[in-house]
Amino acid sequence: MVGFGYDIHRLEAGESLVLCGVEIPSAIGTVAHSDGDAALHALTDALLGAAGLGDIGEHFPDTNPMYKNADSRIFVRRAIELLRENKLRLINIDITVVLEKPKIQPYKEAMKIALAEICELPLQRVSVKATTNERVGFVGRSEGVAAFAICQVEE
Repeated sequence: MVGFGYDIHRLEAGESLVLCGVEIPSAIGTVAHSDGDAALHALTDALLGAAGLGDIGEHFPDTNPMYKNADSRIFVRRAIELLRENKLRLINIDITVVLEKPKIQPYKEAMKIALAEICELPLQRVSVKATTNERVGFVGRSEGVAAFAICQVEE
């Protein structure tokens, strides 16, 4: 079974930028109820989707004060627990981050290591890619960050 997830957040000056559980030094960061980690939010949706268990908003609503400024790793870990409860095992994950700046190439290895630890996967089953939006749209104007995630699970 395969799951797919997508997330997007606005960027503003003075906010922190966290992607794949790694804080990225930046003058701009995400505006969000939680820590705004678009990559982990997309991954959470992919994990839940693969198991037919709804989406991140159903499990971790932004109306719940419990999740205010929450570390998004808790969302991924809970989604993996739900997979296990449903007798499913995560095989691999693949994430693409779409961001004009800052460039995340220097942080990709740290992101992969963080994801492998969060998901309890061998490093070779974790992929992180980055691209820009070629200065098109609000992501292209550095007003936002988007992330896509896909995962495979099996019984």
